Formats: sequence, C-alpha cells, structure tokens
Amino acid sequence: MASAFARHLTLKQIRQLAGGTSFSRGQAYCAEGRVRSLVAHGDTLTATVIGTEKYTVRLAAENNTLSHRCSCPVGADGAFCKHCAAVALVWLEAGQRQANEKSSGTTPLVTLDDLCPWLVDLPTSTLAGWLLEAAERDDRLREKLLRQAARATAKGVDFASYRKSIDRATRTSDFVDYYGAGSFAEGVREAIEPLRELLTETPEHAAAVIELIEHALVRVEEVMGNADDSNGEIGSVLGELQDLHLAACEAARPDPVELATRLFEWEMRDHWDVFYQAAETYAVLLGATGLAAYRQLAELAWKKLPPLKAGDREGYDGNRFRLTSMMEALARTSGDLDALVAIKTKNLSSSFHYLAIAELYRDAKRSDEALNWAERGLKAFPKDTDVRLLEFVADEYHRRKRHDEALALMWRPFEGRPSLEYYRLLKQHADRAGVWPQWRERALAFLRDRIAQDATGKKSRMNFGWSHGSHGALVRVFLWEKNYEAAWTEAQKYPVGRDLSLELAAIREKTHPADAIPIYLRETETLIAQTGNRSYEEAIRHLKTLKALHLRLGLTDDWIATLARLRTQHKAKRNFIALAVGL
Repeated sequence: MASAFARHLTLKQIRQLAGGTSFSRGQAYCAEGRVRSLVAHGDTLTATVIGTEKYTVRLAAENNTLSHRCSCPVGADGAFCKHCAAVALVWLEAGQRQANEKSSGTTPLVTLDDLCPWLVDLPTSTLAGWLLEAAERDDRLREKLLRQAARATAKGVDFASYRKSIDRATRTSDFVDYYGAGSFAEGVREAIEPLRELLTETPEHAAAVIELIEHALVRVEEVMGNADDSNGEIGSVLGELQDLHLAACEAARPDPVELATRLFEWEMRDHWDVFYQAAETYAVLLGATGLAAYRQLAELAWKKLPPLKAGDREGYDGNRFRLTSMMEALARTSGDLDALVAIKTKNLSSSFHYLAIAELYRDAKRSDEALNWAERGLKAFPKDTDVRLLEFVADEYHRRKRHDEALALMWRPFEGRPSLEYYRLLKQHADRAGVWPQWRERALAFLRDRIAQDATGKKSRMNFGWSHGSHGALVRVFLWEKNYEAAWTEAQKYPVGRDLSLELAAIREKTHPADAIPIYLRETETLIAQTGNRSYEEAIRHLKTLKALHLRLGLTDDWIATLARLRTQHKAKRNFIALAVGL
C-alpha cells in the first residue's frame, strides 16, 4: 500500500477531516460495500463510490499534505465528504488486511505499482491488444492515442487531427449539467494540452496554433450557453485558452494591424469576456501601430453610441459595455487621464458615474476637479443619490473644514431610510466634527417620530420588512450601542420580528432568564409546526436552552409540564419525538 498515506489516513485523522456526520455516513458506505474499483498508484488513491449517483473520489498525498476531491456536490465545494471518508476507511481496512495476509504467508493485495514490473516483461503485441480494447471503452484514452498516433506518424504536423480532437472533446448531445461540467472541462483540457506541447516544441507552428485555439474558444463558448457552470469549471478553461492564445501570439508575432483587427472583432462579439480589454493584455504585441489600428476601429464604433444623461435608462447594452471597456483600456494604456474622463462622460445616467470620475481626479491628486464633478453629480441627482457619492463629497467637505455641509449630506440617507447602517454612517461623520451627541439626539428623535407615525396608521416611506420599520431600527441602534435595557424596553412596545426577538433573548437570558423563556418557547413551536428534520433539530436546540433556563430558575415542574405538552401536541411527528428523547 502507498506508504505516504500511512501518515495521513489514521482512523483519528479521517474522523477529524470528515466531521461526525460525514464520518458516520462514510462508515456505513464502507460497511455496505459501496466503494468500488479502489486503485492505489504511487501516492494516489482513486475509487468509485455508489451513492445517489456514481461518484469519483481521488485522494493524494502531496507535499506532505493530503489532497482530496470528489465529484459529488459537497466534495466539489472542497469538503472531505462521506464518499472521501468511505474510500479512506476502505483503504485503511485493506492495509490492515494486507498486513495480516503477509504475516500469515498469503498473497497480499495488488496495486498498480505492483503491476509495473510484470507489464514491462509482456510482449508488445499483447500490450497493444489490451490498450486497443481499453480505448474502445474509454473515450479519453482513445482521443489521447489518436492524437499521439497522428503526431508520430504524419510526415508533417497533421493540424486536422488536432481540430478533430477539439471537435470531439467539445461535442455534447444535450445540456451540460452541474455534475457534468467538470468532466467536460477536463476533456477539453486534454484536447488542448497537445497544442501547448506543439507550441513549446515547435514554435514555428504558432500561427496554426492560434487558429486552433480560436476554434476551441468558439466551440467552448457555444457549450457555455447551454451549460450549468456554477462552479466555474468551463469558465476556467476559457481563461486557460486565452492565456495560451497570448502565448501563441507572442511566439508567432502576427502583423500588428491584423492582430488588432482580430482582437477587436473578438472582443465585440465575445459574450464571455475572454478578450476583455485586449488592448492592455496584448499592448506589447500590438505596439504603436497595432494600438493605433485598434483605436481607430474602436473610435469609429464609439462615435455611433449616443451619450446618456440623467434620466436616461441605461439598461444593459453589450456593445456599449464592450466599447466602453475598450476605450477605457486604450486611455489607460496612453496614461491620459483627461481622455479617460472624456470617455466616462459619455454615460452620466446615474450618480455613480459622476463618482467614478471624481475618484479618478482624487487619485490623481486633482482634488478641486474631483469635488467639482462630485457636486455636479449631486446637482444632477438631488434624489436617490448614491450614498457613496454623498460620502465622497462629505469627505471632501470635512477636509475643507466644512463640517456642517458634510453632516447635512450624511443626514439625507438616514432620513430617507432610517436604519442602523445609516445611523452608524452618520455617527462616523459627526465624530469627525466632534458633534455626535447633538446628532445622536436628533437621529433618535427622528426615529421615535417615525414610530409614532407608523403607530397612528401613517405609512412609512420605505418598507423595512427585515426589521419591522423604524421601530426595529431603533431597537437595533440600542443593541449596537450595547444599551440593552433600552433595546428590551422598546421591543416590548411593538413586534420586532423573529430574528431580532431571538437576538434579544440571547442577551436577556444572561441577566433576566424569565424574559427569554416565552421567546424561545414561541420560536420552538414555530419550528415544530414547520416540520422537517432541520426545523426539528433547531427546535431541540431551543428546548435544551429552555430546560437550562427553567432549571436555573427552579421551575422544574413548569419545564416537565411544557415538555409533556409539546410531546402530546406533536406526537404524530415521529422524528421530532425521537429527537426529544432524553430532554
């Protein structure tokens, strides 16, 4: 067995890696014989595990650490899942069994490492026959053999075989789902790896490699439109293709004007941003001549775009987005700040666009121009102004000792949406002027006035469903200030919502346990009514807290009566009743 695993896969380590639930489920899978085709080769273990579907597991001892990968959703997120645990446990059992077999004189388990000396001595014809049989069943092996054969036997490089290999790797019969995306991506990588080798070994073929890479990009992008690439597997292949494309261009050194035209066309039609801001990425290869040609093409298209001003609906326009990024990349390449600003002024449809220009001038130490653009944004958007723009102007005002104007600006978001977030923002700016006590009283008075309006049936201007309006905001403010008594007092006046109630209960149970009991009991009954094991588990957690609070107050009889009532009331919910055993 692989000696490196002896350091990483002890029973204790497997349990720590998997955690309690995955470890116990892995034990069950191991006992049920769900681990198939376990293969040890060097410091790597591979196996198939039969779960809801067939999952592939790979464990490897690399650089004195254990890496793990499983094709299941949990494993794809990087966790040491139950399938990994099952494979590790089977390997551990096999190792123990092997040790026993050696001591008893019987034949130990065979690994791929054990096969190598035997295979070396076999006739070539026998090996070729077995390899062909395997290639009939294994698409990837067959593709690899075909590529190698074409390269070895052709008088020159058979570029058609590379193209066919790409076509086969990117051919799909249906939608590529989440679980198939990784396999598809790996197949494409295998198909393009020979292009990398070709570029390294025979750079004189770089021009042909460029054509093949672009063909692969087209094919992969077509699949992207009909795939679930939530995990970014296929997208990462596009990135690798772009890197290889750049390397091929560096080797081929195509005509700068032709390259500029090629890149511009790609960027304009590319929906996956593979060649996003290509002028910067390929600047060295384009040189002055290529950049001039690229700029001419971009400017010609740019002139056709209508400017956007306040009140215009921006929406999403792919051409506008791509052309804007091109023009900005060209301006950055030239280092001309005013040219970059001129490009940004083509779209002033939101206050954020004014902020972007102001930040450019601020970063260039041109603070007067920065403030001028920011104030123009305030004037163009007197309502619903982006808070970041308000903050920018307020910062500039503070720097100029215009504190009253800065605070007047920061009052606007709090007045429009009185929440803890904007209360804290207001405090930050009031502290800079040393006037927070006055502004705090004003803010609290405003919240109380809004609460009174809500109570008399007047509608708030905003919907604060997450915190029950201004009243919830006031409670959150007091909690943030650690004024827990004031928060509790306010919460008794009006409902504050489920999450806020539980937050208050967690604080209140430390000093006033009796106040927390009805909140936890109400939440427990809500969870039980929702049904489902997750809800039941959460309900049990609250019941344990309730038990501790009752016992702490000497209310043992009340606790027994409460638990008995819940068991009777929900006796039909067997999973809950089973979890409640032992309370």
